[in-house]
Amino acid sequence: MSSKWDYLKKKVPANQVSITPGVSEMIEKAEEEGIKTAWHRYLEQQPQCSFGLLGICCRNCNMGPCRIDPFGYGPQRGVCGATADTIVARNIVRMIAAGAAAHSDHARDVLKVFKLTAEGRIKTYKITDPDKLVWLATVLGIEVGDRRIEDIAVDVANILEKEFGKQDDEPLSLVKALVPKKRLKVWMKAGIAPRNIDREICECMHRTHMGVDADPVSLLLHGARTSLADGWSGSMMATLLSDILFGTPKPVKSVMNLGVLREDMVNIIVHGHNPILSMKIVETAMRDDIQEYARKYGAKGVNVAGMCCTGNEVLMRLGVPIAGNMLMQELAIITGAVEAIIADYQCVMPAIVDVAGCYHTKIITTEPKMHIPGAVHVEFEPEHADEIAEKIVKIAIENFPNRSRERVRIPKHKVEVVAGFSVEAIVEALGGTLDPLVDALRNGTIKGIVGIVGCVNPKVKHNYSHVVLAKKLIENDILVVGTGCWSIAAGIHGLLSPSAAEIAGPGLRKICEALKIPPCLHMGSCVDCSRILIALKALAEALGVDIADLPAAGSAPEWMSEKAVSIGTYFVASGLLVHLGTVPPVMGSRKVTKLLTEDIEDVVGGRFYVEPDPEKAADTIIEVIREKRRRLGWPV
Repeated sequence: MSSKWDYLKKKVPANQVSITPGVSEMIEKAEEEGIKTAWHRYLEQQPQCSFGLLGICCRNCNMGPCRIDPFGYGPQRGVCGATADTIVARNIVRMIAAGAAAHSDHARDVLKVFKLTAEGRIKTYKITDPDKLVWLATVLGIEVGDRRIEDIAVDVANILEKEFGKQDDEPLSLVKALVPKKRLKVWMKAGIAPRNIDREICECMHRTHMGVDADPVSLLLHGARTSLADGWSGSMMATLLSDILFGTPKPVKSVMNLGVLREDMVNIIVHGHNPILSMKIVETAMRDDIQEYARKYGAKGVNVAGMCCTGNEVLMRLGVPIAGNMLMQELAIITGAVEAIIADYQCVMPAIVDVAGCYHTKIITTEPKMHIPGAVHVEFEPEHADEIAEKIVKIAIENFPNRSRERVRIPKHKVEVVAGFSVEAIVEALGGTLDPLVDALRNGTIKGIVGIVGCVNPKVKHNYSHVVLAKKLIENDILVVGTGCWSIAAGIHGLLSPSAAEIAGPGLRKICEALKIPPCLHMGSCVDCSRILIALKALAEALGVDIADLPAAGSAPEWMSEKAVSIGTYFVASGLLVHLGTVPPVMGSRKVTKLLTEDIEDVVGGRFYVEPDPEKAADTIIEVIREKRRRLGWPV
């Protein structure tokens, strides 16, 4: 453990920071052993910068940093003359740009492997779902006929490559192919139909540079355009191509929480967001020769568990258990039973290297764009994916004898889940058509649909808002779908089990029991929010309405990342009310706050709603859904 560490001056009230079994136990163990976690570092940051919390500090040039006095007694303009409205708008647009870049760069990585596979230049991957490929080619206007699958895939790849860099002003190809016509007209009228992924992100950075766009309305509209390039093209592309390469998810049974770790086995955790390497890690670890290799080092075999969204990727396609969501990555190491965490990118805390240094755990980074000082770096190359996966797995196995047995403490709690509800899987469960769901919405058996997504955040009680909000919604006959860290929270707390229908309202319970599905549906990782968009598109077209007319809403109860800002914005721009449970850094500008929570609804049909209390948030969402039903003439 760290030589600089002598005593935890600020102890975390372990029994108050999370509702999840095992979390408080691991925090207490960390304190016993003198180890800091995210919760300890959060306490050390108190009080956090008020200017930053309000979004009224600017560091966009070297005349600053500048800040605005929120009470009106101090400076009201930065050195260049930027007001609080301009500074707050610029800051939130930069967050959208970063979030859109993270998701869309993920898509670029998947596209690269997809194209190499299609061209036959690598043999380590294959097209697993040709039917989805044919569907995608068809909606993109590619001739299919009796052509070879590989040739069709090359044409798809060539079109999708242009999504990042085409130079005309036409909407993106995926946008034109997938967005309902009524919704696209709204965007065209507002001038926010996305043209090019990289262009929109680049323009965000240009507009927010010193001396360019100072109008908060203009800035926020371009932020919306950038987020749409993410949701309907970047994230959409990552989801579609991952399905084609690895298979479109179908319901699969598995287990969640720290109890999935094994005291008698080599424990490997795959962490991050990109399935390209993690799928290979799982395939390699399950090989008979690799299991035998582990036995030579004294283990009974190799156990792979997921963490965060990479965990969701391998869960929904291979049934791999999940050890926890983002805030639990350090806790997994603190069990003393993890031989290696294999990380690709996004939501990987640099501090895991420090925590791992207190144990035998190796942190292995794999992506050229993500290095952490102190980690072992084994760079991923798709051409050599099998060899690299084997090398990494063997590093973990060979580390097993270094485990300190007396320091191993694995919480016992784990819960069975049913995960992997792609849109195709939902339609299949409904008998091959959306009609039963449409009918259930019309007649009020199901009152509405809410997508709960996003992160976890040490500012709030871990997993509490995720679970409380979801429970109250399903009690009121509202079907909940979701992704990311929410889906892991829901799983750990029993909401991804068909038995959870017992606490649902009578209408939703009837549907769930008939179909043998949970009232909360796991739809994948955070890029798979695009699956929710596809579901909304299908429902809107089946009903002949705009997405904004549907009895639907979104929520990110514990969000923390810039990706979540982009996700929330593209759902608002797609026409939904989006609830945020942690306060975004915009409160320093009344104008920007009003634009995002009120005025934007007149332009795109959706708006943000901020409420930290999940009970109050649920009440508001329920009332919004009731009002949407009234407007449609449906029973409330």
